[in-house]
Amino acid sequence: MPLHPALLATLAGQGLGVPSPIQAAALPDAVAGHDVLGRARTGSGKTLAFGLALLTRLAGQRSQPRQPIALVLVPTRELAAQVTTALEPYARAVKLRTCTVVGGLSLNRQAEALRRGAEVVIATPGRLNDLVERGDCLLDKITVSVLDEADQMADMGFLPQVSKLLARTDRAGQRMLFSATLDGDVDKLVRRFLTTPARHSVDLPAAVVPRMDHHLLHIEAADKTSTTAQIGAREGRVIMFVGTKHRADRLARQLLASGVPAAALHGGKSQPQRARALEQFRTGTINALIATDLAARGIHIDDLDLVVNVDPPGDAKDYLHRGGRTARAGRSGTVVTLVLPDQHRDTTRLLAAAGIAAQSLRVRPGDAELARITGARTPSGVPVVPKPQPTAGSAPGRRRRGR
Repeated sequence: MPLHPALLATLAGQGLGVPSPIQAAALPDAVAGHDVLGRARTGSGKTLAFGLALLTRLAGQRSQPRQPIALVLVPTRELAAQVTTALEPYARAVKLRTCTVVGGLSLNRQAEALRRGAEVVIATPGRLNDLVERGDCLLDKITVSVLDEADQMADMGFLPQVSKLLARTDRAGQRMLFSATLDGDVDKLVRRFLTTPARHSVDLPAAVVPRMDHHLLHIEAADKTSTTAQIGAREGRVIMFVGTKHRADRLARQLLASGVPAAALHGGKSQPQRARALEQFRTGTINALIATDLAARGIHIDDLDLVVNVDPPGDAKDYLHRGGRTARAGRSGTVVTLVLPDQHRDTTRLLAAAGIAAQSLRVRPGDAELARITGARTPSGVPVVPKPQPTAGSAPGRRRRGR
């Protein structure tokens, strides 16, 4: 790969000697300075596909205060943190400074970091827009711009802000866009901002990823709480998706009361609360993470083998995003959707739209088939008392609800 020698040495030190398909395809064009359009699902290695190219091209450069030279836009705080963590050792190797700009944390501290100087800014659109409007961040020196998970940004309504931000960057600069899907509003963004991009599509869409099993488990409404608790009591970790923030909090309380270590993750939580819940889930301190669609997008959890749609998603795209939390990096995974009698028709249509062939089965709490598919066990019944979490007020300087 045509990378800076210091980056090759860092890759070797981390045991990374073979590029993933999207890295092998995109890196030569990206390092050469071409605009790049990449179609790749979450977990395919695209962070290093754009990150290593960006760092190679800008190695050793120094930015002025408040004037970064590279921008990575992502849809969620969690993904921003993951991108920062992934790129930090490589940025250090080529003496480039990074700054993470997201909602839910102190606006003034982020402004101060930009004033001290950072070559690479990793940001969510809403918070970056706040800093730009305040004059704390100028984008006219940006020579490399990256949009990661562009389809998710479109789903979350960020594209008007994204367009406004990109229009402020150097027109002659390089732009790279990565997305699992390239239709609709994403295509409009491509046509407006990318110039004869090199196109690379190396992964199958999430709908046809091998090693992922899909199950529709038909249950009665009266059995839903106990069925969910038994799944939560399984040996391994599980992400459970629900439709609203209120439902996430309520289900987390129900699981804790039944003896299942659990925590809720949604946009109503402060950034410290969200970070704590994710860390507890990664380390196995909690067994079940109860999430809403927007809060969980971009989350990467290693070795997660089960996703449960406690509430069926609203559309096919949400189903695929939810299921994308498992069966990553060639590993196997299972996606289970709990279906009440009045949800049968809508759920069947949704899976057909997603191109998913699912096995359908009627189960009750305690059934052997429920245990076979999900690892369900009888919970202890001994209530779990969660450790105190940071309060919403512990995120200083927050002007608006985190984006």
